[in-house]
Amino acid sequence: MIRFFDIVFSLLGILFLGPLLIPISILLLFTGEHKVFYKQNRVGKCGKIFGLLKFATMLENSPNLPGGDITSGNDPRVLPLGKFLRKTKINELPQLINILFGDISLVGPRPLTPRNFEYYDAKTQEIICKIKPGLTGIGSIIFRDEESIILNSSKSTELCYKEDITPYKGDLEMWFYKNQSFVIYISLITFTAWVVFLPKSGIVWKVFSSLPTPPEKIKKHFNFPYDCSAL
Repeated sequence: MIRFFDIVFSLLGILFLGPLLIPISILLLFTGEHKVFYKQNRVGKCGKIFGLLKFATMLENSPNLPGGDITSGNDPRVLPLGKFLRKTKINELPQLINILFGDISLVGPRPLTPRNFEYYDAKTQEIICKIKPGLTGIGSIIFRDEESIILNSSKSTELCYKEDITPYKGDLEMWFYKNQSFVIYISLITFTAWVVFLPKSGIVWKVFSSLPTPPEKIKKHFNFPYDCSAL
């Protein structure tokens, strides 16, 4: 059933967002490095590597520059138009094509680069490989401002991602694996749209009370809306 709705929603998305995607493609073609799309290897279900599509928002040689696969706020590798596309998450919309072809689902763990996948412990890697990755998901919603988190950390980009972000994001993906259902699927799609317009909202904490509690170091270092009493 999930696959059926993936196909329906991706087709509807491509159809209705076409008037937005076409002018963006033209703008990218005539600005930056004159590239419209960027394909990056990601780890899919069963560990299969596939090419994830995005609008080109960074320098083509970015993976070989300081920062590697991880992007921080005010990253100098991000192109001028790319900043807007990344902030609004419009850069992710070409992944509707990946959904249509079955590489990813609309909802699931965020597809990781092989390098970032290695940051997770063996148990989390095993669980992530059992699920088709998604355009959005609980990890994507909660860590929607990941780039700013890295920017405001006193640690290096790689160390912040590896030590502070990865462990808790792994806990969230484990939660999704154990609780996945059609209701969760529809809920996470709805909450993704919600936080686009209300990025500071902590609604997921109010609705999903069983979400794993974030470690104190996360609460201390990053200003997340973890205090459910304040929602």
